Amino acid sequence: MADGVTLAGVVEDARPRVIAALAGHCRDLDLAEDSFADAVAALLALPPEKQPANVPGWLYVTAKRRIVDAVRGDARRAALLAREALTEDDMGDIIAFPDPFPDERLRLIFACAHPAIAPDVRIALALRTICGVAMERLAAAFLVPTATLYQRLTRAKAKIRDAGIGFAVPERRHWPERIEAVLATLELGYAVAYADGAGALDADLAPEVRRLAGLLADLLPDDPEVLGLAALVELAESRRAARVDADGVMVPLSQQNVGLWNDPAIAHAHRLMQRAAALGHSGPRQINAAIHLTHARRKAEGRTDWAAIVALYDVLAAIRPGPAVATARAVALAQLEGAAAGLAALDAIDPTSVAHHRGWHSARGHLLADMGRADDALSALRRAMALGPAPAEAAYLQQRIARLVGTD
Repeated sequence: MADGVTLAGVVEDARPRVIAALAGHCRDLDLAEDSFADAVAALLALPPEKQPANVPGWLYVTAKRRIVDAVRGDARRAALLAREALTEDDMGDIIAFPDPFPDERLRLIFACAHPAIAPDVRIALALRTICGVAMERLAAAFLVPTATLYQRLTRAKAKIRDAGIGFAVPERRHWPERIEAVLATLELGYAVAYADGAGALDADLAPEVRRLAGLLADLLPDDPEVLGLAALVELAESRRAARVDADGVMVPLSQQNVGLWNDPAIAHAHRLMQRAAALGHSGPRQINAAIHLTHARRKAEGRTDWAAIVALYDVLAAIRPGPAVATARAVALAQLEGAAAGLAALDAIDPTSVAHHRGWHSARGHLLADMGRADDALSALRRAMALGPAPAEAAYLQQRIARLVGTD
């Protein structure tokens, strides 16, 4: 290995492209993932002097042999895979996908965005397979129990296997039918990373989504929603240094030290938004980016224009209705009109849609506390804690709970 390069790092870098190649051959994502895991275990068992020079190639060949063994009872599949088997000497740079995709992980996101798979499942499948996001965190992002999401992914993988859906990257003319799923994957991936303000659970996820969003903006510079997503991520990342205090406790956006916000990132996002606006079409990611940019203006103006933010949420709710947007709007409304108005807006949301929405329970607890309803606030905050927040948010919720029970 080169200086500073670990075997674990090489394996992690190889994971998405090797699994993509394996899935493309066997049309079975579970089998591809399991065979890759077996190959990694075999690699780690080798003594240092036996480790291969071409780790991705070795993993691919070893995993493919595992697949052939696994399907030996299926004569047709076994014969097909055996004919396609490659030797380690043949591998070279194994997954040499054609341009215009210069990035293996982005290739696999496009491949997972197959139109035959349900839209929400495409997103979860890509984030679970490509980025390795824990099932519990994905379920929280989709506002469903973990078991429900697991069942959906199991059904999707079975459909991929039974229908023989390939993991090939589509020709550019087919990108329009997949780009929405790709954008949604990156957007939700960043939402998962953003919830972990200290990067304690997936430290690499936020910078990876930022990189992929920027790469996609370079590939599709005339798509306003692509530019909007890149701007949205830049703006959120511009606040990274201010999101957690010295004790590792989450700092709410309205209380953050604006001096820690990153001016170059904000300026870059502003330029992306100007390019998107010039294209003459507005979508939900541009609206969301505009909300973040309005927050960013506090650094220069010394105040937050909550009326503008509520108005932008009204627009966003019209084109992308849902409990997450409604909750965020209610929080902004509380800043504009007071806790009672915000609480009324929260309580107007369908309760079945927010049963697993940690943000809704947390926001409700804060507003109830502001209104002096300590017992109700404690109940809501404890429910938020039960939904498994990341460490920085958990520490913040624990502080609020401690104050309410008088033990702070």
